[in-house]
Amino acid sequence: MRERRTEVDGWVAIWEIDHWHIRIMLVRSLVGSARPLLKADVSGAVPDLADMRERYPNLARLWDAVRHEYWAEVITPQEHSEGTI
Repeated sequence: MRERRTEVDGWVAIWEIDHWHIRIMLVRSLVGSARPLLKADVSGAVPDLADMRERYPNLARLWDAVRHEYWAEVITPQEHSEGTI
């Protein structure tokens, strides 16, 4: 899986697409050297976007940006696909 990076309002989320689910791997502030808000343990359960929205509703703009980037990637026409007329 390929990691994606989304930054909004001084926060960064590192996430991956896992079988059509958005898995959040890391969330941290870009200001200062604070510990990450979340650092997923790959061997354990990795939260999805819905989990993170519930746990951290104050980061709604970050979650919206992740969702936007996800859909932009998922619905982008494939290089060799034929469009409909």
